[in-house]
Amino acid sequence: MRNRLFAIAAIAGATAVPIAAQAQSTIGTGGGSAVVIGEHVEGIAPDVRPAFREYIVRERVPNYTISERVTVGAVLPEAGVTYYDVPQSFGVTPYRYTVVNGQTILVEPRSRRIVQVVD
Repeated sequence: MRNRLFAIAAIAGATAVPIAAQAQSTIGTGGGSAVVIGEHVEGIAPDVRPAFREYIVRERVPNYTISERVTVGAVLPEAGVTYYDVPQSFGVTPYRYTVVNGQTILVEPRSRRIVQVVD
């Protein structure tokens, strides 16, 4: 009975590894890479980034200044920064955007973690 349970657990573990690896998020490194989840890119796609930047300028989104460096994975302060919804014309995304230290960024709204620097 015990051997049977170990066998079942081993099989379940072996089949779960590829699924877990596929479900993990890979946050891009430097240069404003998008967040990749599985094979899907979330955030502002490269082909619409110029139009998105023009939108930010037209909307006159205020620039917030913080002392920390703006990098993917950094967490923004709890107070002092306003987040805006990304218009659906730029892709459906669960993230919000703002401008910090002169850079347009996408932020996960609950954690305030930067997920994309829109270059």
